[in-house]
This record gives sequence, structure tokens and C-alpha cells, in this order.
Amino acid sequence: MSSRNSAIDRRQLAESWQALARVIDHTNLRPEATGGQIVQLCQEAREFGFGAVMINPCHVVLASGQLRGSQVRVGTVVGFPLGATLTSVKVFEAEAAILLGANEIDMVMNVGALKAADQDTVCGDIQAVAEAVHARSALLKVILETGLLTNEEKILACQWSEKAGADFVKTSTGFLGGGATVEDVALMRRVVKIRVKASGGIRSAADARALIEAGADRLGTSSGVKIITELRRAKAT
Repeated sequence: MSSRNSAIDRRQLAESWQALARVIDHTNLRPEATGGQIVQLCQEAREFGFGAVMINPCHVVLASGQLRGSQVRVGTVVGFPLGATLTSVKVFEAEAAILLGANEIDMVMNVGALKAADQDTVCGDIQAVAEAVHARSALLKVILETGLLTNEEKILACQWSEKAGADFVKTSTGFLGGGATVEDVALMRRVVKIRVKASGGIRSAADARALIEAGADRLGTSSGVKIITELRRAKAT
């Protein structure tokens, strides 16, 4: 199964803006996002060398066309932003998006089932999507929505996601309050052997570096251009 950034060099990320750019998922998941804004997102991803764009499913065809021939991957979301859709619907969303050109899927966990300690439902939901995604050589990230969880629930969410076949655990949607924190990323990094994506509220180079140092392997942010521009200027002085 193809993937990027399977073993990142954190020292290199601290020293090189180009290396940091490659672990950024350049994101526009706003419901009001227009086609023109998605084209701009893709152009920025090419220009700055971001690893992926993260967009809503309705924009996958457009983004895939814009990024054809580049190294930038196309990511989209499933069961977003609540995670409360049927497993069969999540599987359908994932399969349809991959057929249209996506190669990374970020799915929202069934948060209510997690809080009810319903392991069968949580793991069955993730496993079904993981199998569909991996059968098509794509990656699966599971969004935990850490802002809604206790530390004990975060640990269970990580363990169950890994057990069910996820490639990443991811902090947040950014839509339901709370975002990525150093404490949550460090906790997730301790719990799992799979990769960790920090997402939500990452707005500066200092934020990005702190989360990488805490154990994040990917960063999902709509402020990628600002972050990399800040790092470029710092290197030039």
C-alpha cells in the first residue's frame, strides 16, 4: 500500500520549510468553498510543495484534474463532520471518492458509540472503511474529535482505530470545538504505533513545530501558506 511520510525525520522538519511543507495537508473543508477557491488551493499546494490537499468530496474531480502530474495527493472526508452516518454510507462515500481520484480518506469515528464504550460498533465502522480504502491502495485516517473526549476515551479511540486497520489517528475536524493540542498529540503518539495527524487551530510556524515535536506526522491546516511563508522569511534573515 502506498503512503508518504512513513518515517519522518523530525530534525529535518525543524530545519527545512520544504520538509515541513511535505507533511501539510492544505485544507479547505468549508461548506461555502467555491470551485475557484479549490483551484487556488491546488495551485498553492503545487507552489509550496504541500503533501496533499484536503477537500470535500464534491471537489475531488476538480482537484484531481488540477493536481494531475504533480506529487500532491488528493484527500477527502467521510462521515464528516459528525461521524454519525451509517457504516454502509461511509464505505460508499470512501469508494466513490477514490474512484473519482482521491487517495487519502479522513473518516470521522462514531463518537457516540465510543462514549458508550461500544467497541464492536466503533471497530466495525472503521474496519469496513479501512478494508474498502486499502483495497483501492489508499490511506485511511480516523478523526477522533478529541475535544469531545476524556483522556481515557482518547486512549480507547486510538487503540480501537489501530486495531481496526487505520493508517493514522487524527485529532479533530475543526468544526465541533477544540483542535489539536500538544498534550493530545503526545498522548496519541504514546498510545499508537501508527501515524498521528494533528488538525484544527494550527495557524503559525510555532504551532506546527510544537505539534511535530509532540509526535505529529501530518498537519491539517488552512494556514499552510502563512506557515511556510513565515518559515521562508525566517530562513532569509
